[in-house]
Amino acid sequence: MVRTGSASVAAGPTLAVVAREAGVSVPTASKVVNGREDVAPETRRRVTEALDRLGYVRRPRFDAAKTPGLVDLVVHSLESSWSGAVLHGVEAAAHDVGLEVVVSAGLTRTRGGRPERGWLDKLIARGSSGVLFNLAELTPSQYAWLDTHRIPYVLIDPILEPPPGVVSVGAANWQGGVTATEHLLSLGHERIAVIAGHQRKMCSSARVAGYRSALASAGVRHRPEYVRHAGFDETLAHRRMLDLLDLPEPPTAVFVCSDHMALGVYKALAVRGLRVPDDISVVGFDDLPESRWIAPALTTIRQPLSEMAAGALHLLVRMMAGDRPESTRTELSTRLVERASTGCPRR
Repeated sequence: MVRTGSASVAAGPTLAVVAREAGVSVPTASKVVNGREDVAPETRRRVTEALDRLGYVRRPRFDAAKTPGLVDLVVHSLESSWSGAVLHGVEAAAHDVGLEVVVSAGLTRTRGGRPERGWLDKLIARGSSGVLFNLAELTPSQYAWLDTHRIPYVLIDPILEPPPGVVSVGAANWQGGVTATEHLLSLGHERIAVIAGHQRKMCSSARVAGYRSALASAGVRHRPEYVRHAGFDETLAHRRMLDLLDLPEPPTAVFVCSDHMALGVYKALAVRGLRVPDDISVVGFDDLPESRWIAPALTTIRQPLSEMAAGALHLLVRMMAGDRPESTRTELSTRLVERASTGCPRR
C-alpha cells in the first residue's frame, strides 16, 4: 500500500509476481501497467485484477509538503488568446501553491482513429502528480489509463459530457446564452439569429438552449432558420452570416457564440455594406482581448477563463492530496460586457 507524509512506501510485489499471478509474461504485464493498447481485453482484465489483488504500487500520491511538485496542462491549442488566458490562470495558481507546470498542446487528438499515447508515457516518465485538460476530447481508453494509474485529473471546459465521477470546471453557458439574448430583446430586437459552435459540444448546445429559452420567455417565435453552426471557426462564421443575410427576412441582430467567430461576422457584414450596430447588432461570447480591439468594440458575454483555470488547479491539488471534491461539476458565472456593437433595430 502507498502511504504519504512521513510514512514510507512499503515494498509491494514486483511486476514479475503480478505477471505470474495473471498467467502472462512480464512484458505483457508491463504493457497493461503503462497503458499500452496492444493487449487483448481478457488479458488486460486478468492483469488489472492481479494488480489490484496484490496491491501493486503504480505511483505514490502527491505530498503537498514536498516541493516542487509537477503537474501537466494539456491544452487544445497554443495559437489563441483563449489558451493564453487559461495558461495565465494555471500559472498564477501553480505559483501560489509551489507547483511547476508542463504545457502540451493537442496531444489528446486521434490519428487514423487511434489516440496518441506518447504524452501518457511521458507523463509517467517525468513523475507528474496530476493533469489538467483544457478543451480536450478524451477517449474511453485514455480515461481508463488515467484511472488505472491513479493519476488525478480535472477537465477545464470539457467538449463532451464527462463520464460520471470526472471532475470538471466550466462557465454558466446556458445563462450566458440567456443574458445575450435578453440584452438584444431589451433593445427591441425580435429577429435574433444565433451562430453557434459545434452542435455536439456542451458549451455550444448550452448557449443555444439559453438563447431559445430567452426567446420563449419573451414570447418571441423561435425560427429554426435563424440557428446556424460554424464550429467556432471564423471563416465558417463568415459564410453562415452571409447565409442569414440572404434569408427572405434576415435578422436584425445576431448572437455569436464566440468572439473569434464574431470577427468573421464583422467581415461578412462589411462585404454586404452593412454597419454595426446601425444595420445589425452583434453580441459575442468569451470577452477575449480582440473583442476590445475591433471596431466597433464588441458587446460580449464574459466567461472567466483565467478564474476557471485557477479553480481547476486548486481542485487538482486537493485531489493529489487525497481529497475528493463534493461536486464533480463547478460552474463560474458569466456576465454581459456592453460595448458599441449593439443598438436598437432600424424601424
